[in-house]
Amino acid sequence: MTRPPKGSAAPPPGTGAPTLPAVPPQPRPLPPQRTGGAPAGPPPTEPRRTAFAEGVDRLRAAAVTEPGRLRIIGALLAALVVAFGAVTAWQMNTRSQAADDVLTRSQPLTSDAADIYRSLADANTAASSGFLAGGQETKASRDRYEKGIRTAAEGLVTAAANSVPDSPSAATITELNRLLPEYKGLIERARTYNRQGFPVGGAYLRYANEKMQQDMLPAAEDLYKKENQRLRADYADARPYPWAALTLGVLALAALAWAQHRNYRRTNRVLNHGLVAATATATIVMLWLVVGHSVARSNLGDSYDHGVRSLDVLHDARIASLKARGNENLTLVARGAETKKVGDETFDAYDFDFGKNMDTLGEGLAEAGRLADDEAGERPVAAADGNMAEWKKRHASAREQDESGNYQQALDLVIGGKGATVECFDGVDTSLAAAIEHEEREFEQAAGDGLDAMGYLPQGAGVLAGIGAAGALLGIGRRLSEYR
Repeated sequence: MTRPPKGSAAPPPGTGAPTLPAVPPQPRPLPPQRTGGAPAGPPPTEPRRTAFAEGVDRLRAAAVTEPGRLRIIGALLAALVVAFGAVTAWQMNTRSQAADDVLTRSQPLTSDAADIYRSLADANTAASSGFLAGGQETKASRDRYEKGIRTAAEGLVTAAANSVPDSPSAATITELNRLLPEYKGLIERARTYNRQGFPVGGAYLRYANEKMQQDMLPAAEDLYKKENQRLRADYADARPYPWAALTLGVLALAALAWAQHRNYRRTNRVLNHGLVAATATATIVMLWLVVGHSVARSNLGDSYDHGVRSLDVLHDARIASLKARGNENLTLVARGAETKKVGDETFDAYDFDFGKNMDTLGEGLAEAGRLADDEAGERPVAAADGNMAEWKKRHASAREQDESGNYQQALDLVIGGKGATVECFDGVDTSLAAAIEHEEREFEQAAGDGLDAMGYLPQGAGVLAGIGAAGALLGIGRRLSEYR
């Protein structure tokens, strides 16, 4: 039986637990009022901090301690060295590829384009020489014509394979491929009528020459100029100084020197092995970059000044000699049928063009002699110049005979054996071919040396930069270990 505790009175029967007095309802607090009586909104909350802001705060807090400063310095040194190596590798790889294009692509294609022009002009000259021989065309002139056409066709195939689709060069090659069969057809008709003794053969030959001079050779010259522009663009990509890499190299070396000086002032230790290794690798890359690019730039400059420029002049001179020979032959084929009026005077059109081409040849030989930098280059140019002078004399004699009505004597002085102008023309062509071969060897030597000077520089810069960055981090890590 449960009893109530002592000292406590039991409630009267019939009543429950006592109730507390009721609290009257309190009025609700009014919201704060804004100016003008409008209620204000909820109190402003603090904006959430971003991860970047927190990172900045942590970095700022770490920067006030020496270990934190060392970590920042190590990261910056490694980043500078890596950036220096990466930019050096990138810039020198670009220049190395451009130098390789100069040596193995653009210059050979430029020479191929010049050979297409020369082969077409040579074929045209051989065709007119064979026509002058009458129905009994010589095997030598026929073979020379066929060789010129075949060489031009092969050159067009090579140029088409290396041209960019839908480019201006590709369009020019397509046009030449279309014109070449048309020209060959006209030459064959001229030969056929000439063997039969029909005068219309001369008209076909002149029409073929007109197609060559007005359509095919200008197209071939345009192709040559486009390839030459491509060559110059490759030179422009290969020779500029790598200023970005040089600037980063100076910054990296300056930062490494400052870090070592700071380390010496705080610890009285002269050397930090890691930082010394980083400085050594950055210095090697810097010296390799400066010396390698300077040597490459010098050799590429020599390959252009004493190779490409000479080749351009020699190709132009050889083409001028071929055009002059073709005009000389056509002077006898046309026999005054084509005239040109200059001022008050009237000239044979082909003989007038012969004089202009010979002037171009003379100017080209003079320039080639000035550009030749050794005896091996000067000798063939001097021989060509001597043959040109004799050619002019024999041509003048042939013109005198032709104008006097002695056509056969004039013909013998042009296409005959010993003492004819053909000997002089062959001498000029052979000498110019030898000069071109010599200049191509000089170009290949100089351009190859320039390319070799940049060899392995991009790869070496990347490897050494990685070693340098690791050295910087290890050097700073050694200092950090002293605080543990």
